Amino acid sequence: MSATIIAVPTDRSDMSPGQAAPAMDRRTRALLEAPLAALLLRLAAPNVLLMLAQSATGLIETYFIGKLGTDALAGASLVFPGIMLMQMISAGSMGGGISSAVARALGGGRREDAQALVWHALVINGALGLVCTVGMLAFGPSLYRAMGGHDASLQAALAYSNILYAGAVLLWAMNALASVIRGTGNMLVPGGVICGGALLLIPLSPSLIFGLGPFPRMGIAGGATALLLYYVLGILLQATYLWGGHGVLRPGWPSRLRRHLFWAILRVGALASTTSIQTNLTIMLTTGMVGGFGAAALAGFGTGSRLEYLMVPLAFGIGGPLVAIVGTNIGAGNVHRALRAAWVGGVFGFVITEAVGLAAALFPHAWLSLFDTDPAMLATGSLYLQIVGPFYGFLGLGLVLYFASQGAGRLIWPVLAQFLRLLTAVGGSWLALRLGSGLSTVFLMIGVALAVFGCTVAGSIAAGSWRRR
Repeated sequence: MSATIIAVPTDRSDMSPGQAAPAMDRRTRALLEAPLAALLLRLAAPNVLLMLAQSATGLIETYFIGKLGTDALAGASLVFPGIMLMQMISAGSMGGGISSAVARALGGGRREDAQALVWHALVINGALGLVCTVGMLAFGPSLYRAMGGHDASLQAALAYSNILYAGAVLLWAMNALASVIRGTGNMLVPGGVICGGALLLIPLSPSLIFGLGPFPRMGIAGGATALLLYYVLGILLQATYLWGGHGVLRPGWPSRLRRHLFWAILRVGALASTTSIQTNLTIMLTTGMVGGFGAAALAGFGTGSRLEYLMVPLAFGIGGPLVAIVGTNIGAGNVHRALRAAWVGGVFGFVITEAVGLAAALFPHAWLSLFDTDPAMLATGSLYLQIVGPFYGFLGLGLVLYFASQGAGRLIWPVLAQFLRLLTAVGGSWLALRLGSGLSTVFLMIGVALAVFGCTVAGSIAAGSWRRR
């Protein structure tokens, strides 16, 4: 394929009129010129650690909450899809829009715009964090009841949820700053900050949950409090890096907010957010179906599906650098290199997530028994992993190419692919239950839906969806 047949010019859609193009930073030039496989591996390694560490924060919580009993674990399972929705939108969807806007600005030589985008990112994510706080404090109880929560499991969900959502803005702000830094091609700083925060949670969570040492015994609410303290630390460290003048950007203080910079983020981030919403809606609706089989089945499904959620940060570990690589090359008009980077990343994503899925299918108890040993929970969780685990490679492929599409600003097909996944998983599961099938058929439909998602995204790019404006 020749780059001359791809009718995509240098991206100047968010460029200020008459703005000069200063010399490019060394890091930006590497995104445009370095060998792709080596570049992606070098950038992805710290980012994979970053996302695994951020996911580990939830797993650390789950491990200690599981010591409080099956009802507490079931309550945390009710809250987890919503928390992951916030995480996926703030870091992956809107975060991808932020990284993409910064990368495209730097690739086009618009450093002033890239610096101003820091404040625009904080405004957008801060507003969305407030929406989450108000919405979940008002409607959380009704949502958890609809998902199958009742009695002790519902009370545990609310004790955890109310504290965590009260400080939701902190999560959104931390991920806004991390996304800005990733957009410059720097994965080490966010990785170091978030890995350090995860290490902090290892002693802090059990101390607040069980009342160790000088700390009060807060039960499941202690886990949520520990997470909020972790978010505060992440904000302080990343803000020090940016405003201390240690990176590519020197954001300073805002003179005024500009509409075209909000649009530079939202035209990618808003559309990408619909994909995250559909992903979590799929999990929430199938969780509600499984909840009809009892608290132990709900806990088993929730614990098993957390491994599926772990595939998202694994894919984002590769996809985050792809947003910067693809966005910078799109900004510079080098679409052929952007496409090659996407396919290299897609192969990496498929291989890594498929390996995890096959291991989980072969040894499900190695994962599930970390959180609880209830026989009914283990049976449901094992069934889920044995059926769905072999499909994880398609999820990884689709997610990595979805992040690459964020960098390219081409998200229609990934959004459509996620809708087809939702339709297949939820519609197929509902029909299976109506026809009298059990959980095994529900889990099979969830797995098939992952294959539909991955194949649709890959097929659309192969068919040339990036070649058309």
